[in-house]
Amino acid sequence: MWYIKIISSLALALVWEVSLAGVYEDMLDAVKRGDVRAVSQLLKRGVDAGTVDREGNSLLILAIKEGSVGTVKELLAARADVNSRNALGETALMLAALRGDLEVVRQLLVQGAEVNPRGDWTPLIYAAVKGSVEISRLLLAYGAQINATADNGLTALMMAAREGHRELVALLLASDADPNLKTHAGVTALSAARERERKDIVDSLIKAGAR
Repeated sequence: MWYIKIISSLALALVWEVSLAGVYEDMLDAVKRGDVRAVSQLLKRGVDAGTVDREGNSLLILAIKEGSVGTVKELLAARADVNSRNALGETALMLAALRGDLEVVRQLLVQGAEVNPRGDWTPLIYAAVKGSVEISRLLLAYGAQINATADNGLTALMMAAREGHRELVALLLASDADPNLKTHAGVTALSAARERERKDIVDSLIKAGAR
């Protein structure tokens, strides 16, 4: 009869794995739909808040990509890892900064999100893509390194200048951003602004000592 017990145990294990797979898919679907109630119920059923999809995106990162503030709050309350990275090396704070979601950025910082994460890019550079002044100011208040560089040498100031964000350029310069740093290809904030024909930004950079 021992073999019957073994077969029964294997069958139960298989059923359990299938059940877990179904709950996993349910959670991913709920997060992508921004279904806060379903996310809350699944967390109470024991789904790990640190669950990731096949691309390495945590539930928190997926919620931020979908712009679901309610889901973000649920996951943070369940102690989701705020510093988890996806396959591209992006963190939740980077993506929230990119989206320009000030409230989510603030929540992540309060929960201990790294403002100067190890790696190639920083939340401040991500914020500079869209020219988010308030988010950049908040990141700086939390100690963001203003002259931190991406893997190619790009800084937040260069990004802001290239994208034509005059107000953010002014904020970064006022916060002691170095206007003369160069990328590995020799690009500076000044050359980027000139390429985009942004005379107003060019003038600001030159006034700040850009060469």
